[in-house]
Amino acid sequence: MALQRAKQERIRNIVIASCTGYTCDFIDDIKDLNIVCVTHSYGFIGRGKIEMSDEKRADLIRKGFKVLTTTHVLSGAERGISSRYSGLYPIEIMANSLRMLGEGLKVSVEVSIMALDSGLIPFGEKIIAIGGSARGADTAVIITPSHAASILDTKIHEIICKPKNF
Repeated sequence: MALQRAKQERIRNIVIASCTGYTCDFIDDIKDLNIVCVTHSYGFIGRGKIEMSDEKRADLIRKGFKVLTTTHVLSGAERGISSRYSGLYPIEIMANSLRMLGEGLKVSVEVSIMALDSGLIPFGEKIIAIGGSARGADTAVIITPSHAASILDTKIHEIICKPKNF
């Protein structure tokens, strides 16, 4: 569905959230596409740990995917502060507001900004972002992400798909 919309809209930049990298296995032909696979950050599942194996990362890069592992823009350091001192802070409020439309929507917004801030997609262009919750991708959006420093300038143009019940 998402790749179809990319073709229809002539969008060549696609950002996919994938903890292990296996979501990318569903894409056969990446010719003429710039596909960024965004993983969890190191430490997400435990100090110094990550779900994606070195072998899978190398395989994706060999196939032409870009693989990004970095701090999550909608949690990151702020979660460390809220965990220690309790409370809820602005970025976590934003993340929870996006979750009202599903975890996949929040993830799609987040990974698109992370890819932009890392210079892996161009600024000011519509892209397709794909996210989900826990296992599998269930949400796709057409979005023009902005940098984290101007996060409120991010525009969600279209929700291509998302689960009805979440």
